Amino acid sequence: MSLSEVKENKSAVIASINGDTRFLSRITSIGLTPGCRVNVIKNDKNRPVLVYSRDTMIALNRKECEGIMVEEVTA
Repeated sequence: MSLSEVKENKSAVIASINGDTRFLSRITSIGLTPGCRVNVIKNDKNRPVLVYSRDTMIALNRKECEGIMVEEVTA
């Protein structure tokens, strides 16, 4: 599933990041890498997705989230 599909107050682990070199460089430079755990703080329709990862709050637009594939974590 993509990051934009994760519900609010749920956690996920990044499985892969798909996109061009510029996108990959930007996403990895802000600390989002495969294996990284993210907590979705806010996921309102037609709004940026707000995630918390590595002690940082990050806002990602929906198009960016479509390129970040995750596996939802239970517990």
